Amino acid sequence: MYPNFGKNARNFRLGIATDGMNPYGSLSTQHSLWPALLVIYNLPPWLRMKRKYMMLPMMIPSPRQPGNDINVYLSPLVEDLTKLWDEGVSVFDGFQNETLHAMLFCTINDFPAYGNLSGYNVKGHCACPICEEDTSYIQLKHGRKIVYMRHRHFLKPYHPYQRLKKAFNGSQEYESAPIPLTGQQVFEWVKD
Repeated sequence: MYPNFGKNARNFRLGIATDGMNPYGSLSTQHSLWPALLVIYNLPPWLRMKRKYMMLPMMIPSPRQPGNDINVYLSPLVEDLTKLWDEGVSVFDGFQNETLHAMLFCTINDFPAYGNLSGYNVKGHCACPICEEDTSYIQLKHGRKIVYMRHRHFLKPYHPYQRLKKAFNGSQEYESAPIPLTGQQVFEWVKD
C-alpha cells in the first residue's frame, strides 16, 4: 500500500503490546501497571521477541486500570510514532546516512485491552467486532452475565465440531461466518 515506505527494507515495522498487570500479585488490588512494549518486526522471528530487542516506551502506573482514558497516556507515544511516519529520523551507520521511517504494523493485546485501545465496546450484546449486530449471546438468568455462544460458524464448512451437540450447547451449527466489515465501513461508523 505504501511503496515509498516499502522500497527501503530498513524502515521500521513496529508492533505495540500492552496489558494491565498487578505488580504485587494477588496481595494487593489497589495498584495496576500497564506496560506498553514496542516490538521491531524487521528482525527475524527468533529474535524479535527477545528482551534486548524490545522497547518499553512507557509504563502507565495507576491505582486502577486506565480503561478508556488510556488514550490520554498513549498520546505522546502516538505523536512520536506519527512523527516517525511523516518526517522520519536521520540515522548514520558505517554504510550511509539516511532518513528512516517507522509504521505501527500491529497491536498485540487481549480482548479487554483491545476495547480500551480501539475504543470499541467489548461488553454488552454486540461485543464481537466481526459479528457486530449478529453477535450470538445468552444472558444468564441468575447471574445476569452475558455469555457469547455459537462461534462454531467460524470453523471450516463441514468441520466435525459443527455436528457435536453434547460438547457444546445442545445444538448443531451449520451457518457460515459473517463477512467482516471493510476499512471504509468502519471509517464511516467512527468518523464523527
